[in-house]
Order: sequence, then C-alpha cells, then structure tokens
Amino acid sequence: MQCLRILSILIIIWFSGVLTGAEFYTVPRTEWGAPDLQGVWNFSSNTPMQRPFKYGNRKFLSAEEIADLEARTVARDEASDAAIPGTGVDEAYNDFWIESAGLGLEILTSHITYPANGRLPSLQENVYRPVLGKPPARPVRNALGAAFATDGPEDRPLSDRCILGFNAGPPVTPSFYNNNVQIVQNHDHVVILTEMVHDARIVSLDGRPHADEAIGQWTGDSRGHWEGDTLVVETRNFNGLTHSFSGLGSSENKSLVEKFTRVAVDRIDYEFTIVDPDTFTDKVIGLIPFYKVAGQVYEYACHEGNYG
Repeated sequence: MQCLRILSILIIIWFSGVLTGAEFYTVPRTEWGAPDLQGVWNFSSNTPMQRPFKYGNRKFLSAEEIADLEARTVARDEASDAAIPGTGVDEAYNDFWIESAGLGLEILTSHITYPANGRLPSLQENVYRPVLGKPPARPVRNALGAAFATDGPEDRPLSDRCILGFNAGPPVTPSFYNNNVQIVQNHDHVVILTEMVHDARIVSLDGRPHADEAIGQWTGDSRGHWEGDTLVVETRNFNGLTHSFSGLGSSENKSLVEKFTRVAVDRIDYEFTIVDPDTFTDKVIGLIPFYKVAGQVYEYACHEGNYG
C-alpha cells in the first residue's frame, strides 16, 4: 500500500511537471545568440480548422473527449479496412501513409483561436466561395474533392502541377500527409522548408524592405524579425492567383503574420494571423503546434507532367 501511495505521488508530480514545464523552459540559442528553432518539425493534426459549434468558446478537449475521439477513430479505421478488402485502394493509402493525428497531449477543439468561437468570421459581399458541383475559380489549389475542367494545363490544380503543395502555405496547415517542415537559420536569414513540393521560403532578418507591391508571388514576400524569443514573419505581395484562406476569396490583398515560439524541447507554437479586408470582416488567428521529430526531410519528387 505504501509503495502504491509513493508511486501515485510520483505520477502526480511528473504529470504536473508536464503541464507546467513550458513556464520554466529555457529556449536554446544559436552560437550568435538567437533562439534556436532549427530542426525537423511535424504539424500533423486531427483537430478541425474550425471549431464544432458544440464546444462554444472552449479551446481544449477534456480527457474524456480525447479518449472518445481515439475510440471512434479506431472504430472508423477498422470499418474502413473491412469495407474494401483487396481492392488496392486501402492498401495504397492506409493509415501507414496518412498522418491524421497530432503528437501532443493537449488537443485543441479547433486550430482557429480567433474569433473566440473558433470559426471563420463573416465574409464580405460577393466574395468567391466554393459551390457544390460547380468547378471552382481558376486556379484550383488541390484536386481533393474538387470538380475542375481539364481543357489545358491552366485548369489543372496547382498541387498537381507541383507549383504549390496543399499544406505548405503560407500559412502552414495540416493535411493528410507530408506534414513536416524543416527550419534552418543563420545570422540574417531563416529558411522554412516544407516537405510538400519541397518549397523553401527564404526569410531575411536584416531589415530590408518588402519588394514593390507590383511584384506578386505565389507564397508572398516574407520578412522576419525577433520579438523576444519569438520569430515574427510578415508576408505580403501575394499574387492573387490563390484563395485567401480555406478556399475562400482571393489572396491579392491578404497580409499574413506568422509567429514561431519554442515552448519546449520538442515543441514550437506556430501562430498565424490573416488580415484580408477584401475577404473577411475580421482577422483570423490560428494556432498549430509543431513537434520535433528525429528524422530528415527528403525531397518530395513532384514534377510537372507527372501522370500519377
């Protein structure tokens, strides 16, 4: 009995340490004194981008809700395996390949944290939004569940043409696989390499101004600076040929602020803020935990003309 009591106390102490460790965490630094964000990080998640209405303004799931979610996920996977045996479909894209669950213990009810209800704000009038059964406005970012024309290369989804990955952003958002990012630093630059379509975004930290507004780019023009231990990346000059966010609107007048804060040995809190008055009536703020992985990012060998 005494041994059990001691063991219980140790477990409580350890669990408390897990919950409060971030408060006492000391951020490692590079040899030139900047916070060290380098490494390979995974941002897989089964948390929805928008919060289900039943959670109201609550940001985190309870332990009971997490257990229920895990049980339902297992049951759904087993049912899927039983439904299509031997077809080759499940064998090709089964759970071995699909990254659908986050690595952390704290599970958000949604990745959107503002507005307070965890849902996208109201749209401006006449903003583009997808219509079921109708091909979306060109260009289409990805082909998942979308109907689109095939009259020429301009009609093919950008992810098919290997111009933009469907989760590479910016902002970076979880999808069903290749949810890895590698961060490399030197004195005056940070490189953010997303696995999907091996996109390397080079962010200068030397105070240079943004490019001229007339120069639009697929992933915008990024500039960074440090605010304490947080890397802040401001991006503008999107080319308007992609949607603003979540398949809505246009990116033409969108601005984006990303914050990378290392809060634990194995975790970076990645926060993004989208301001697009042409699309939304309010800003959108999201939070996605990045968890460090002991691995490398290999080239995603995507190329135009890939018949697959």
